[in-house]
Amino acid sequence: MNKRKIEMGVGCFILLGLCAVLYLAIQLGGARLVGGKTYQLKAQFSSAAGVNTGSRVEIAGVRVGTVVSVELDAMYFALVVLELPEKIAIDEDAIASVKTSGLIGDRFIELSPGGSDNMLNDGDYIYDTIPALNIEDLISRFALGGLKSEGD
Repeated sequence: MNKRKIEMGVGCFILLGLCAVLYLAIQLGGARLVGGKTYQLKAQFSSAAGVNTGSRVEIAGVRVGTVVSVELDAMYFALVVLELPEKIAIDEDAIASVKTSGLIGDRFIELSPGGSDNMLNDGDYIYDTIPALNIEDLISRFALGGLKSEGD
């Protein structure tokens, strides 16, 4: 009888531990079991190097959404689809830019809100985009003397 109580206690403890690990994996992975209402916006970049599916979307340093997909469109531009919660309205003159967290960190999309009264709807495009600064290109141009000073 006593042995059975111990086995039940250990079984409940292991089940509780597995539930805790599953919860942490979902939270750290950014998945949602019960999703809120969202909408998608599209942004076209000349280069979206380093931005991947699942990359974060931020406004003023606060994560507000995720990148759903990064594809090459018919004009050979990077088409990035962003998913945002419905409660966050983005102006039609907002600017989407590719940023880097840290010196050599992950790339993400930063949205800079505009001042327009017109808001973007599901499937609309953000037309003002700024690609990532290509550090490797700048270093190679500087090293090879490709950068000119203002006096030249």
